[in-house]
Amino acid sequence: MPGSKTNELTRAQVLAAVRAVPQGAGYVWDGVDEDDRPLNTEELEAGMAAAVNKRGRPAGSGTKEQVAIRFDRDVLGAFRASGPGWQTRMNDALRDWLRTHSTLT
Repeated sequence: MPGSKTNELTRAQVLAAVRAVPQGAGYVWDGVDEDDRPLNTEELEAGMAAAVNKRGRPAGSGTKEQVAIRFDRDVLGAFRASGPGWQTRMNDALRDWLRTHSTLT
């Protein structure tokens, strides 16, 4: 790609330099720049496990069920206009109604 060159080494020179590192020598941290410090195996595994556990949707409570239901636009509009958490408030309103009314048969 034009303009992406960041050094004067050719691909062959880079490969030769990588192959010139003695087997098992690995990387030695000079102790100066913390960003250059390699992670040990335990740190790497802990970091990966933490990242995996934080991905995706949060775990649900297990007590709710997703259903498709239709409400009048004005009812939905009023709850949505109350801001974030409107679904929880709607659930609470329905729960309150159930407490104050007898069970339908």
